[in-house]
Amino acid sequence: MIPARFLFFCAVIATASPALHAAEDVSIVAHAEGRAVQVRATATLRVPYELLWATLTDYGHLADFVPGMKVSRILERRGATVVVEQEGAARFLAFSHAIKVTVESIEQPPSTIGIRVVKGNLKQLSGQYEIEALAAPQSGFVLRWVGVIEPTLPVPGFIGAPLLRANVADQFFGMVNEIERRHALQRWPLAETY
Repeated sequence: MIPARFLFFCAVIATASPALHAAEDVSIVAHAEGRAVQVRATATLRVPYELLWATLTDYGHLADFVPGMKVSRILERRGATVVVEQEGAARFLAFSHAIKVTVESIEQPPSTIGIRVVKGNLKQLSGQYEIEALAAPQSGFVLRWVGVIEPTLPVPGFIGAPLLRANVADQFFGMVNEIERRHALQRWPLAETY
């Protein structure tokens, strides 16, 4: 059983991101199931669909804006499947765990991008981004990440589960912040320098 103070701390981390301004209804819910962690992250974004999809599938540049990711390199494209090598680290308090995985990303436009680990030092990583259009007259989308992560970490669950929760929260906020940054650049182009 995970102590309540760790769950509270992770909830605070997941909901307090000073860089996140325009996204609405942001939430991250995670719970442990043995050594695995089930995660559901949601944000409402008022951005064009094309920008949302392009950012989610910008695999070669994920390391530029996803916290904790140092490398994200496309190895292969096979139709709707993209094989991506990723390296980085998951951190929680004083604990850190290096992550090196190869994942398959299966694109199913317009609404789903499935992700699963092919090899690496995560025992399990499977999930998907889901995009749901808001009902008229609103414009925008609900973005969700739903998935399961299980480390091969030889650490107790009360450390491993918060480590993964905090990591997923950071990565989801990084993705949402980048979507909003790109949208702001489109709406407010930089003035030319003279």
